[in-house]
Amino acid sequence: MEKELYRIATEARQNAYAPFSGFKVGAALLAESGKIYTGVNIENSSFGATICAERTAFVKAISEGERSFTAIAVSAGDEEALPCGICRQFMYEFAPEIKVITGTDEAKLHTRTLEQLLPLGFRLEQ
Repeated sequence: MEKELYRIATEARQNAYAPFSGFKVGAALLAESGKIYTGVNIENSSFGATICAERTAFVKAISEGERSFTAIAVSAGDEEALPCGICRQFMYEFAPEIKVITGTDEAKLHTRTLEQLLPLGFRLEQ
């Protein structure tokens, strides 16, 4: 499943909108329901309005009613791209134990838990 998710993230990356950095990122998020949601980074002239691929995928999934997630793959081409701090915190809200798959191609993947990437993440009690 990790290679398949990474492949989907790589395909999604083609739709990224990155005219300023040229750094295109794709993500593929696996919900517990089995459905996969994709996302891309979308830059903006007002840099603060830029959104990362990981958050785009989560926002799409959450807006469709999903609340439980098992894995997310992130593809950035020839560079391995780990989720940024904001994305790590955003994901922690919904899936503190999610597996994060990164790499440079399907043969060179790394799988880590979000808790490894964000120890002691912040989450309000609900």
